[in-house]
Amino acid sequence: MKCRNIKLWFLLLMLVLALSMTAHPSGGQTLDGRKPLILPAMMAAHQKQNMREHLIAVQEIVAALSTDDFNAVEQAAKNLGYNEAMGQRCNMLGAATPGFTAMALNFHHTADRIVDAAKKHDRAATMTALSNTLTTCTNCHATFKQTIVDEQTWQRLITKSGE
Repeated sequence: MKCRNIKLWFLLLMLVLALSMTAHPSGGQTLDGRKPLILPAMMAAHQKQNMREHLIAVQEIVAALSTDDFNAVEQAAKNLGYNEAMGQRCNMLGAATPGFTAMALNFHHTADRIVDAAKKHDRAATMTALSNTLTTCTNCHATFKQTIVDEQTWQRLITKSGE
C-alpha cells in the first residue's frame, strides 16, 4: 500500500513540474526552445485557469486511487476528458498556433481512457491511463509556452491562419 501511494504522489509531482513550465514574465523571451502559444491576455489567463483545474482533477484522481475509490476517479477524470465544448476551446486556443489544437485534443482523448479504466475498477489500467495522460501534459508543456499578444495581432493571426 505504501509503495502504491508513493507512485501516485510521484505522478502528481511530475505533473506539477510540467505545469510549472510557463511563459517567462518578460513576455516569453526565453531561450528554452519552446514554440510560442500565441494568445491574447484574456485567453492566456483562461488557459492557465484550465491548467490549474486539470491539476486539481489529477490530484483528485490520485487521492481516489489511493483508497480504490474508482467512482471518484471516474468523476474526476471526466473533468479532463473530451467533450464538444472542450474541443471548441482547444480549437480557439490553438487558432494562431499550428500543432497546439491537435496536442490539446489528444490530451483530452487520452484522459478519456482514465474514465474507461476506472469504470472497470482496473487499478493497473487506470494508473497506465493516468501516466499516459500526464505524458501528454509533459509533452505539451515541453513544446509550447504562452506568448501574449494584443487583440489586434491575435485577430490578424487567426484571420491569416484561417485563409
